[in-house]
Amino acid sequence: MPAHPAVVLGIRPTLSVGLIPALFVCLAAPAFFVVRLPWLGWALLAAGMLVAWLVRAKADAEAETARASVLTASDAAPTRTPSLPRDLSLIALGLLIVSVIDLKAELDNLAFLRFGLALGGAVAVPYILSRFVYRDYAIRFPWRGGGRWTRFQWSWLVGVLVLGWVLLPFYFITSGVYMNWPVVNTPELIARLFVGVGAVGIWDELFFICTVFTLLRRHFPDWQANLLQAIVFVSFLWELGYQAWGPVLTIPFALVQAYIFKRTRSLTYVVTVHLLFDAVVFLVLVHAHNPGLLDGLFLV
Repeated sequence: MPAHPAVVLGIRPTLSVGLIPALFVCLAAPAFFVVRLPWLGWALLAAGMLVAWLVRAKADAEAETARASVLTASDAAPTRTPSLPRDLSLIALGLLIVSVIDLKAELDNLAFLRFGLALGGAVAVPYILSRFVYRDYAIRFPWRGGGRWTRFQWSWLVGVLVLGWVLLPFYFITSGVYMNWPVVNTPELIARLFVGVGAVGIWDELFFICTVFTLLRRHFPDWQANLLQAIVFVSFLWELGYQAWGPVLTIPFALVQAYIFKRTRSLTYVVTVHLLFDAVVFLVLVHAHNPGLLDGLFLV
């Protein structure tokens, strides 16, 4: 399939020194959200940006020397390629914005406001910088991309529901991680949980896939960009509450979502997949906090 229209791909060698700063930036996510050491996250982001600028400066100097040796002055028009420091700066900025809040799941009005401002800013600010300051349109949200869904895509939606129904109750209840979410024992709290789970699920795709993954694959092979974005994705989900052996589920989920996005070129489709999965998460949390309410729906 052709590349995603939002992605201007540069030279993407399998082994690249650019992986070093990209890894530093992505490792800031577990520093912020898993081990909860902000100073380590800041240090990793600073190191990543410094190395990225050094790598870019060296590459620009080598490219200029190569052009000068083979081209005349009239032919030596510069070719614009994706800038690694710029793209990593957008990811770093998004991580910094998210890191300023506590990601503990809460359902009060203040928590909704806190999450809305921080998560919304982590998507909006990099997008605005990319479009209006850097003017490279690196980040886009292809809601109408990908064309008509195939039979396999429709089948996968059913598969997601089945996998969620089988795996999620066992994970949440036997590990006890459902306690990382507040008790929902009234219609209002259940409604708030439904809205919160769905909103964060949509944000996951806007930031981790449309922003982090898309920016990384401008510089690295898709499989490397996917692994790097999964570090960020899974770290966020860890602090959000998917702990214990949750990464056994969240790592494959993050990798598959990026792969599906690359293949389908459709944000609408990956959001639909995510929301179906999160619908099962929502039902499991209600079930876990209210024994007897949905006992006939799940096996655990």
